[in-house]
Amino acid sequence: MRSTIQDYLAELKGKRVAVIGIGVSNTPLIKMLLRAGIRVTACDKRQKQEFGGQAEALESLGAELRLGPDYLEGLDHDVIFRTPGLRPDVPQLLAAVERGSVLTSEMEVFFQVCPCNIIAVTGSDGKTTTTTMIAELLKAAGRNVYVGGNIGKPLLPDVDGMEAEDLAVLELSSFQLMTMDRSPDIAVVTNLAPNHLDVHKSMSEYIAAKENIFSHQTADGLVVLNQDNDITRGFAVAAPGRVVLFSRREALARGVFLKDDAIWSTTDLHSRPVLPLDGILLPGAHNVENYMAAIAAVDGLVPDETIRAFAGTFAGVEHRIELVRTRNGVRYYNDSIASSPSRTTAGLRSFREKVILIAGGYDKHIPFDTLGPEIIAHVKALVLTGDTAPKIRACVEAAPGYRPGQPSIETCEDFTQAVLEAHKLARPGDVVLLSPACASFDRFKNFMERGAAFKKIIYELP
Repeated sequence: MRSTIQDYLAELKGKRVAVIGIGVSNTPLIKMLLRAGIRVTACDKRQKQEFGGQAEALESLGAELRLGPDYLEGLDHDVIFRTPGLRPDVPQLLAAVERGSVLTSEMEVFFQVCPCNIIAVTGSDGKTTTTTMIAELLKAAGRNVYVGGNIGKPLLPDVDGMEAEDLAVLELSSFQLMTMDRSPDIAVVTNLAPNHLDVHKSMSEYIAAKENIFSHQTADGLVVLNQDNDITRGFAVAAPGRVVLFSRREALARGVFLKDDAIWSTTDLHSRPVLPLDGILLPGAHNVENYMAAIAAVDGLVPDETIRAFAGTFAGVEHRIELVRTRNGVRYYNDSIASSPSRTTAGLRSFREKVILIAGGYDKHIPFDTLGPEIIAHVKALVLTGDTAPKIRACVEAAPGYRPGQPSIETCEDFTQAVLEAHKLARPGDVVLLSPACASFDRFKNFMERGAAFKKIIYELP
């Protein structure tokens, strides 16, 4: 049984609370705790001058700041809120827990106190688009929806205004799921492939984190799984609640699948066509899968005609195969969200023609072996930049069927130089695609900043 936010805040009165990370997800949390009269120490590895006035604003509200490289040392607070990007087993946190601290997170507390049903989405690719589809479909059906988690804003500060008949729709990362001991009412796993192995100790740990999205469900819970993915298909036997599968490759006796150029559903007692493929505005087979997952999640909550009307107008989410500009017959697409080889593969397969691809970035220690053949099949010119440029080049050149110049490969030290090089190579009718297959942290704060930089360069082309 879920407690209320008032109950939870009352339990914190008189206790010392530390919040690690003064970023997007935790700043509203810090302010909420301070408004409730709770003593808060805000911890961050950045120095005070890097916050641009934000640190002083929190101090004026009563927060104690612990900043700089030693921000994790000597933690002895009653409750510690972990930022999602920090592993729960770093030595300082383990020592604090051993001394009696309770380690939690904004998302864990949200699950404890949220008064309405929760729908949550995870996976290696397609999380944000599927989450957005589900939320917008529910809104179109007249439901009051709160969107958060790994996208949007943290929802814990809004929980006091939520009603039982509302719905919370969340995107959850493996980092958020690692320590979760509750699962949503409806869980969706889009797919799984190697990712974030720079943070997770192994692929098995990454998979175990993802399993938390459904492993704490009751028999009344629902989990939507990708039948075409070997890992997610295997989750079905471990699910404690109901399972609905979706498949682009085979018709299912019960589930969501392709048939006669349409998405069909047999999640209720009869089979019916829900959405014709020619009624989907978004390009790419991976977006067909995203629609399948979303349809399975909202079946019985959103009428089919509402789904069809939405699919005909939904143009997607920023930084996800986003058409930036058409100039002199060249189309420029921003797919900065593509921070893994599997995501870039999906982007490449969205185009009928061979593209000019800009790739490379921060090294998450993910193998690029599968990307090499895809680049040979779908890319006419490859422009590499960032820390992983040599690794991607090596995988392409080692792939079966590679011949020098097919594709041509250029390496640029600077991101702007790489974009301009791709522009220089383009001719009328070409597609220039930023789809890095890597995270952005070698050059940018996040994929949004990288995508914005790409768009600015393209908009400023003479």
